[in-house]
Amino acid sequence: MSPAAFPDSSLSLVPSLHWSAARGLAAGAEQVVIEAPLALEIAYRRGSHEVRQVLAVTMRTPGADEELALGFLFAEGLIEKGADATAQLALAENARGEKIPTRQVRLAFPPPEDLRRLSRGLLTSSACGLCGRPGLGGLPLRSVGPVEAGGELRAEDLVQLPEKLRRQQPAFFASGGCHGAALATPAGELLLVREDVGRHNAVDKLIGAALRQPTATAGKILVLSGRASFELLQKAAMAGIVLVLSVGAPSSAAVQLAHAAGITLVGFAREGRFNLYSHAARLRVADRVPPSALFPDENHASVSFA
Repeated sequence: MSPAAFPDSSLSLVPSLHWSAARGLAAGAEQVVIEAPLALEIAYRRGSHEVRQVLAVTMRTPGADEELALGFLFAEGLIEKGADATAQLALAENARGEKIPTRQVRLAFPPPEDLRRLSRGLLTSSACGLCGRPGLGGLPLRSVGPVEAGGELRAEDLVQLPEKLRRQQPAFFASGGCHGAALATPAGELLLVREDVGRHNAVDKLIGAALRQPTATAGKILVLSGRASFELLQKAAMAGIVLVLSVGAPSSAAVQLAHAAGITLVGFAREGRFNLYSHAARLRVADRVPPSALFPDENHASVSFA
């Protein structure tokens, strides 16, 4: 596969000073990834009334804003398929009168009347997880199903996924400042790759791209270039992902959610090794399936394979 085209407007050349022990200081220039605000709002009719509502303002890398909006709404449970969003508009001002880039999504059906759990109403950072939420109550979550029909999760295939993702990250190669997310088959074939300065934005763009094509996400693998957080596991569960593989560490909340949602969680996937934190029975290692006793009662233990 080829990666999604990354727009030139997503990178900026800035002056910098380079220092090394051998050469001291020297003037230079560096490509940095752009981080800019985007308001995500919905429009719909409720009875005879036209409604516009801002759900969030996120700091993202410009590009694939339509996919970002779709993925965000899907993860929040406001849409179930791409057709639930009938149109999108790029606006210069949002429903609150803020003059910032805005992506407005028109919904085919009005959402639940109580959107307080969703409407964050604040500027979230590119690394934001559950920013602006009063708590975990009402957070949408689904239990995932089996591996995609005919698929098999093999350790030998999984350890190759981080390098496959890196080869499909042009913005990371140019700037060193972008996270990547990939959708892969159980056999380790990359289907889609998206990048963004924010980890959660990269996953939203990925899920949004799958909705647009459409490409089924249920029963497949989510590959993350960084750590695995609670919110990323929640997005994976909503998409029916059976295995989340991250180059970095998982958080304690991510491990707990993986156990609860039925997701196989893999962390520290690098240099031919990884750690396995949940639902080991899906994975085949050295031609055998790890016994369920590795996680008796899914008790949040972890096991390392090398």
